[in-house]
Amino acid sequence: MAATGERPVATVADPAPLGLGAFALTTFMLSAHNAGWAPDVVWIGLAVFYGGAAQLLAGMWEFKNRNVFGATAFSTYGAFWLALGTFVLLLQVPALAKSVGSADRALGWYLLAFAIFNSYMLLWSMRVNLAVFGVFLTLELTEILLSAGFFHVASHPGADSIVKLGGYMGIVTAAVAWYTSAAGVVNGMGPQPVAPVGRPLWGALPRLSGQTGPVPQRAEG
Repeated sequence: MAATGERPVATVADPAPLGLGAFALTTFMLSAHNAGWAPDVVWIGLAVFYGGAAQLLAGMWEFKNRNVFGATAFSTYGAFWLALGTFVLLLQVPALAKSVGSADRALGWYLLAFAIFNSYMLLWSMRVNLAVFGVFLTLELTEILLSAGFFHVASHPGADSIVKLGGYMGIVTAAVAWYTSAAGVVNGMGPQPVAPVGRPLWGALPRLSGQTGPVPQRAEG
């Protein structure tokens, strides 16, 4: 226990840069495919091991840091990638693929559901900092475009222009998340922040155990 007036020492390293990095790289690879640049299969392994498992672990470590926002975001999107990778693999089983019907329509519903979740996380990200808000804002646009795009493709086969636009937006999302991750890494390597992440857009920072990471952590009570 820290002495009175001293800043408590974190018991684990900040997991947010890992979670953001895993999210960014996996998003980039899938978005490159959606944009028509990269092959389809290349992102699946990343969805299972990096965007999925590594990001889920980051979410669990955020619980240790008493960071409800980071824990909820990383755990949810870690599960998002695990579920998406599993769904695409299960589509290779003929009986299961037949029961799904239109895979494009299914993906439309899948992304719509996560866009709903992301909507309130976007609002609450305004209480974190500008960089994290940028991640959730660009992600919201990506999910809306992809959901609309897959629904459109389901009704108009081959008309994938909206999906490609969602792919381009996803690449922007990955770039913002990569910056935020990089800022968390370098800012966590010394006593003073190096890469700016901005202030909260709504409300004041909570009482913190450290302000150098991309997602602030609450101090021990």
